[in-house]
Amino acid sequence: MSADTGPPVGAGRRSELDVLRALVVLGLVFFHAALVFSPDDDFYVKNPQTSGAVTVLAGFGVVWAMPMLFLVAGLGARHSIRRRGPAGFARERLLRLGVPLAFGTLVLCPLPQWLRLRAADSGYDEPYWRFWPRFLTVRPDLADFPFVLEGDHFETGHLWFVLLLLAFCLLLAPVARQLAAAAGYVVPALRRHPVLLLLPALPLAAVNALLGMEEGLAGWNRWAYLLFLLFGFALADDEQVRALTRRVAVPVGVLGLLLFAGTAPGFVAGDDPFTAWTPFALATRALFGAAGWCWVLAILGLLDRPRNGAAGQRGGAEGAQDRDRVLHRALRYGALAALPWYVLHQPVVVAVAYGVVGRPVPAAVKYAVIVVSSLAVVFTVHEYGVRRTRVTRFLFGMRTAPAARPVPAATRTEPPPPTTS
Repeated sequence: MSADTGPPVGAGRRSELDVLRALVVLGLVFFHAALVFSPDDDFYVKNPQTSGAVTVLAGFGVVWAMPMLFLVAGLGARHSIRRRGPAGFARERLLRLGVPLAFGTLVLCPLPQWLRLRAADSGYDEPYWRFWPRFLTVRPDLADFPFVLEGDHFETGHLWFVLLLLAFCLLLAPVARQLAAAAGYVVPALRRHPVLLLLPALPLAAVNALLGMEEGLAGWNRWAYLLFLLFGFALADDEQVRALTRRVAVPVGVLGLLLFAGTAPGFVAGDDPFTAWTPFALATRALFGAAGWCWVLAILGLLDRPRNGAAGQRGGAEGAQDRDRVLHRALRYGALAALPWYVLHQPVVVAVAYGVVGRPVPAAVKYAVIVVSSLAVVFTVHEYGVRRTRVTRFLFGMRTAPAARPVPAATRTEPPPPTTS
């Protein structure tokens, strides 16, 4: 996911990637609500009773979800740079990602930290207005790039994704043309030897194994995310590579499941798999990195397979057009809403969980209440507090003017760009 910076929804976008991006963001509500009940994660608010099953189930999302967002952002960056040029791309990302990053860090991120203190100590009674300046007391830490500010309470929280994506886009812009040219030499080899599609698993495995996995960044090393973005950028435009991805999706998915299963002993019974330097921990991290690439590649291939259009013709041409219009509106809404939903979701989940975990009801009921209530708040705030005014749309990285209408397929004079941002 990135800001809404690609071609207008419906104008040649890969709509399945818009849907996937929105679903991943909404899935984070379920994921972060589950962390309230996990014994292994240092989440802001914890239920008194936790379960190790939550950690196992969370792993099935961690291995592919955030990597997929970075890869999809790389797909969109290729098209955006072609339209705007590297300098225009960098300016646009500074606005569409930098503004919500700054706004969210100043306005939204202090709340979970304040609630963490209140949840951990029943005697803590510092008013929020006094905590807020303490949250913003920071000092430089250039060694932790791109997280160059630190403090006793300061954090970018869930906005680590937006910060990393912005930093990586700014690193990409100066070398984008050279990378695109290099991809032109690699893609023909992929056409001849589809097995080469698995090669990105090797650097991902090496980065995770040798640099360590970062629990605060959804279990991946930050530089592995950069590789996902670069792979998305390099493979964005080639239709034959897409065809190969569709063809190998099932066997690659099976391989990914096997690799992921191979990480289970290391995560369950081994040394700390995130940072330990034992051979067992190194192997666990390497398998995790390779599995992540296989999962992402398989999901892309499966989602890109053609749909049977015969069913859509049963209602007649007029009915089909009505359904297309409804689908277009839904896709456009989700594509534009993904970033605001992301910026909003974690503070909302933490606030709802803070009010729920102390209730004398079963954990399953608490979880359901946290998820449903958080989704309702996120949807309501987005609909009535974000998308209705130019100022709030700007603060959350949305377009401030309507996008162009989609061009009917029959009138296109050139193939549409196959990417999304």
